[in-house]
Amino acid sequence: RPSGRLTLPGLFLLALVAATATAGALLVPATAGDTRRVAGATADPSSGVVPGLGTGVPLPPGATAVPALPGGTPLPGLSGSPLPGVTPGPGGVLPTGPAVGPAAGRPADALAAWAQTTGAKVGISPVAMQAYGYAELVLAETNRSCGLSWTTLAAIGFVESRHGQANGATLKPNGRAEDPLIFGLPLDGQGGRMLIRDSDQGRLDNDTTYDRAVGPMQFIPTTWEEIGADADNDGVKDPHNINDAALAAGRYLCKGSRNLTIPGDWWEAILSYNDVRRYALDVYNTANRYGQASRT
Repeated sequence: RPSGRLTLPGLFLLALVAATATAGALLVPATAGDTRRVAGATADPSSGVVPGLGTGVPLPPGATAVPALPGGTPLPGLSGSPLPGVTPGPGGVLPTGPAVGPAAGRPADALAAWAQTTGAKVGISPVAMQAYGYAELVLAETNRSCGLSWTTLAAIGFVESRHGQANGATLKPNGRAEDPLIFGLPLDGQGGRMLIRDSDQGRLDNDTTYDRAVGPMQFIPTTWEEIGADADNDGVKDPHNINDAALAAGRYLCKGSRNLTIPGDWWEAILSYNDVRRYALDVYNTANRYGQASRT
């Protein structure tokens, strides 16, 4: 299960899906300098949410249904494609049996070869690639109907923090983004930001007055308390660690029985986390770019 020490019973996947016709992502507030809405916070209902765009069944690759904004206005720049491109999934089988301790390394280390090869194609460090790929595999086992793809998680990681490198941070080999840690602006109600007073006594965000978005996937503390994960089996749910954050991101997007192979569910998931259409489009375009590059 994707909380506490991660244990995946039995053979994780007998055969991984070679291509994934979906993208799913957790959208969260941007790092310092942005005023977008916050993961888990109530969005402004007047801004609207993209209505259901799918037909209830996954669209095949190459389908041309065009997502639209409320009122029927097509989202710009989508080139007629309902979802980011079909992408090769992580190639490998995860370890079986009980979760291993820190001395045995991250479970995501099983994807080292795939992450090295695919990361070189798409321009993402192997450390981040392992986190995104492992999150896809965990959700494929624990929430099979969701259809989450690593491409969307990678797109979120890029838009939010340049894969753990925003504000001069460095993504360490263990997956932690630090030196300095990544924090968003205070959610003080100013500049279009929501007002969220301190909920964690500064434990996660180092702010005892207001909450701030935290880490490479930019969680607010209340959302992290709800859905935080320990994907690297070190005994800590750490929003500053891209392994934990990527898995939690996937879990968040798969909530509500969403099927992210359906365009309507994919856009709903994106906007449920950050109800800003420009942001959602940035994630779409980035995921699509990663998907295309991974097939070269």
